Amino acid sequence: MRAIAIRAGGARRSVPSHVPARTQTLRLTIAVILCTSLAGCGYHTAGAATHIPADVRTIAVPVFATHAQAYHTEMAFTDAVIRELNTRTRLRVVNSGDADATLSGTILAQSSVPLTYDANSGVTSSYLITLTARVTLTAHDGTVLYSNDNLSFREQYQSTQDLSGFIREDTPAVQRLAANFGRAVVSDMLESF
Repeated sequence: MRAIAIRAGGARRSVPSHVPARTQTLRLTIAVILCTSLAGCGYHTAGAATHIPADVRTIAVPVFATHAQAYHTEMAFTDAVIRELNTRTRLRVVNSGDADATLSGTILAQSSVPLTYDANSGVTSSYLITLTARVTLTAHDGTVLYSNDNLSFREQYQSTQDLSGFIREDTPAVQRLAANFGRAVVSDMLESF
């Protein structure tokens, strides 16, 4: 064994020029154990559905039902879920009769309440939209593959103070809310543990 002299802080010491085989074996063993334990921790490729059986290749997403008195919210939410399914999964969205599974949803409640007021005029300056929904993924044979009965989402938006240039801000807020909803539903369906 050949030694190399190293000067550290003025002191000289000898360090072996090669690492003993026992240390190399120990390092390799630790690396293998770490890799094996990480592989068993639930990590998987993106878009790999853990709740959805492998034989489900097509999915139907009918227009969500609604109990809310809002205009076209159910369409925005249905479109957002379909967009996420097409973007993030291997599933092909088809008509109801041809599907291996059906994702149905219901908007249970939607409200828009004043959040802040302008101190000078006393007029509402921002609103908060709150929406609660339920979604269920059912296999062709009636088996429930996924269900979430209490999805709740909120989105704040500013109101326009200038009435001469009034622009409705609630529709873009609902679109943002729908996009967040679509991402959350598909993520929960595919990747929840």
